[in-house]
This record gives sequence, structure tokens and C-alpha cells, in this order.
Amino acid sequence: MYLADYPDRGPCCSLQDPLGRLGRLKFPWPLFAFPFYLWARSPGKTGSHYDPNCDLFQPSERRMVLTSDAFMLGMVGILAACTAKLGVLAMFNLYFMPYCINVIWLDVVTYLHHHGSDNPAEKLPWYRGEEWSYLRGGLTTLDRDYGIFNKIHHDIGTHAVHHLFPQIPHYHLEEATEAAKKVMGPYYREPVKSPGPIPTHLWEPLVRSFNSDHYVADTGDIIYYQKDARL
Repeated sequence: MYLADYPDRGPCCSLQDPLGRLGRLKFPWPLFAFPFYLWARSPGKTGSHYDPNCDLFQPSERRMVLTSDAFMLGMVGILAACTAKLGVLAMFNLYFMPYCINVIWLDVVTYLHHHGSDNPAEKLPWYRGEEWSYLRGGLTTLDRDYGIFNKIHHDIGTHAVHHLFPQIPHYHLEEATEAAKKVMGPYYREPVKSPGPIPTHLWEPLVRSFNSDHYVADTGDIIYYQKDARL
């Protein structure tokens, strides 16, 4: 996903205007990025998730994209009708604010699975070219403990095994993780346990990573995130 799944390269980052860098890289503004990513993708990429002709999709998927777009437009109509009936303030409280919370949480969860090791001294590598493999990529993801939220989003905190074996259904992820630990050995990063029902321990790696993991170099096959000095 945008910053989480495909980082900015040095030249791409340098060509962004100051407002673009702020919105994409400066905490907390990237936490609102998901709707914009769906509309315009990441910097340096063209197309949209709503465009059936985008290179994201196969020609055989065109009808599915158009169907999704039609339902999205239908939802916009429902929201417009509700706004006319209930008023702007009511819809702001009933829909817009919960939607923003959902977007922020989705971005936080996705970001933390790919950035900000619990060990501040560890930098997660980004592999390219001949150095990349499906296994190496999966092993750079991070498991997290989300406290009371673990079951709400189907144990997705068990993220490493999800990347390695995406066909495993969510209700077997915890069991699969326990089994995979014995094989992965030192390559598995045991997540820090939540200190309570609210996962306050995730705040530190989230902010630390946002402040230092901005882009990767344009050359090299094993590279690490670097900090943009202008932020």
C-alpha cells in the first residue's frame, strides 16, 4: 500500500513539491492518504483504482471494476440523500468522522506491518533485482499485537505468515504462526505484547519510523529507508 508497500525513490521524493512531501511523509498527514491513493495511486505512477483501463487490472477484470464503480456512485447518492434529510452536521458526526477513523486505523495497521521495528537499532531492508525473493520479502514484514483489536480485524497482526502463505484463512493465522516460528527460528521477530487492551506501545515505532523512513535510494539491490533532511 502506497508508502507501506512501495516506497518513494530518491529522485521521486526530490521532485515532490513541499506540500506533497508534507502530505506524504510528515506525521500525521499520511494517515489520511488512503482515499487519495485509491484515486491517484503513488507519486510517479499513473492511473486510478477506479479506472478499468489502468495497468493495475487485467482486461478480464474490466467489468468487475465498473461494477465496483457503479456501487461507489450509488453510495455517494445515498450519502447525498442522507445529507439532504439529516443535515450536514449530522452526517459529519455519523459518517465522515467514523470514516476518517477507519482510514487512519487502516493506514496505521498497514504501515506498522512494514515499517518501524520494535528494535530501534534495526532497519528493515528493501530488496530489488536478483536480491529479491518471495521468501525474503515476506520475512521483512512485522507481526504486531493490537490488544483488544486483534480479533476485530481477524488476527492480521500475525502478518509474516500471512505474507508467506496468503492462502491461509484468518481463523488459522495464530495457529499457523506458532507452527511457522519453529521453522523460521531467528528470522521471526516476536512482537512486543500490548501493555493493556489499548496498544499504546505501537505509538513509539510509528512516530519514529515516520520521522526517519522517507525514501530509498534509486540504486542498489539491498537498500534501507533514509530520512529526507527537508522535513
